[in-house]
Amino acid sequence: MNLASIIDDHPDDAVALVSRAKTTTYGQLRAQVAGFRGGLHGLGLEPGDRLAVLCANNWYFVVSYLAGLSAGLVVVPLNPMSTARELQAELGLTGARAVVLGPSARTAFSAVELAALPELEHVIDCGTPDAGGRLLLDDVMAARPSPVVQRDRDDLAVLMFTSGTAGLPKAAMLSHGNLWANLEQTGRQSGSRPDDVVLGVLPLFHIFGLNVVLGSSLHAGSRLVLIERFDPASAVQSVARWGVTIAAGPPNMWSAMAALPDVTPEQFATVRIAVSGAASLGAHTRQLVAERLGVTLAEGYGLTETAPTVTSSVGLPARPGSIGRVAPGIEVRLVDDDGQDVLVGDPGEIWVRGPNVFRGYWADPDATAAALTPDGWLRTGDVAIVDDEGFLYLVDRIKDLIIVSGFNVYPAEVEAALAEHPGIAAAAVIGVPHPHSGETVKAFVVPIEGHSIEEDDVIAFAKARLARYKCPTKIEFVEALPEGLGGKIVRRELRAR
Repeated sequence: MNLASIIDDHPDDAVALVSRAKTTTYGQLRAQVAGFRGGLHGLGLEPGDRLAVLCANNWYFVVSYLAGLSAGLVVVPLNPMSTARELQAELGLTGARAVVLGPSARTAFSAVELAALPELEHVIDCGTPDAGGRLLLDDVMAARPSPVVQRDRDDLAVLMFTSGTAGLPKAAMLSHGNLWANLEQTGRQSGSRPDDVVLGVLPLFHIFGLNVVLGSSLHAGSRLVLIERFDPASAVQSVARWGVTIAAGPPNMWSAMAALPDVTPEQFATVRIAVSGAASLGAHTRQLVAERLGVTLAEGYGLTETAPTVTSSVGLPARPGSIGRVAPGIEVRLVDDDGQDVLVGDPGEIWVRGPNVFRGYWADPDATAAALTPDGWLRTGDVAIVDDEGFLYLVDRIKDLIIVSGFNVYPAEVEAALAEHPGIAAAAVIGVPHPHSGETVKAFVVPIEGHSIEEDDVIAFAKARLARYKCPTKIEFVEALPEGLGGKIVRRELRAR
């Protein structure tokens, strides 16, 4: 098997992608992937080698992803808006041998110290490179096509960066079987069809965009309309222009479109499935979308580690506030602190088991052991209750993870960056509610005595080191941070403030 074969059985003339005002049929896509696959093999890349993809939501990403998979490589999708520092760490951790570099990532990548990445041998540029030493994508794709490399279900397909359940961002290991299983699980529940037109605004370096949007669309033989940068007005225009039938995104995407002054339900008349995920959906957003766009939002729940969908309410009776029922082929338990199943209506941590559950964290056996039980249950760190009809409701998170517009932010990473500021003695961050992004990052900062620092200075310092969504948007200066007996920061006291 090979996950890339999801594009094989669709008609040659059926449109697969709309990207940068150009359409690509499934026949064209198969030929392009075959050529790129041959080029990757021609560079000496072998099954199991890591191929990083630094592209926005466009044709470049899709053909690179499918070519890498079909060549037997492990694809590492990275955020093209990351800082050079973040890219350096992620490329180094995964040991990528090659990287596909899209236009939006060139500036940050130019500051990466390639000498510190001895395993990185090839940089494939998607356009005219600014400097020598880079391969051109068109030249690599011009190679003689090579056969698809068959993989076992347990062979790695992608490394997806996530904050996991504790610590700094980690690379979750998802196999061909993990991703394929979740496509089949969600496909049976959502009823995606070849005649669907899917809105591709969710970032493809995020598991929601990669498998729920891109993977599901290609699996069903649908048409995917790719949007590189989200703008509410242009997204609404795309929905109306292309007759979008399936749209998925985080709550802030839906609220931004619904808040447009001239938006009308007629523009969303073709939409038959509208899904909100990656962050908690508030009642106000749900109601606003229903009134302004004329669509009823279904909600779901998932994690990078589950490839990603665990529950969904698509096609089910409306239950405001519910994340739906468990998808077919997945087991879920709600357990107490002792690992015992709780009663219906009582809160418990969500444990998940199934063929979609990841293989662990790359090069981090301790984190893997903390997340997975010996018999294959994933401890999610999320707390939910279930009703008599099997509908689940999230009630809390027992981990410190902050979710900004569906993206995971772990406090330790932000705090480590702030600690490098010459005027900061200590810092702690928490997530606080935000009307558009669900949560935003707030930092509590202890200045070094004698140093004069301002809020804007701290925010600018963070922006130079972290992706924008990870950066604090509010700084509160304090004399000391609350600590427990073991010296650990007591975040509940910061939240209480």
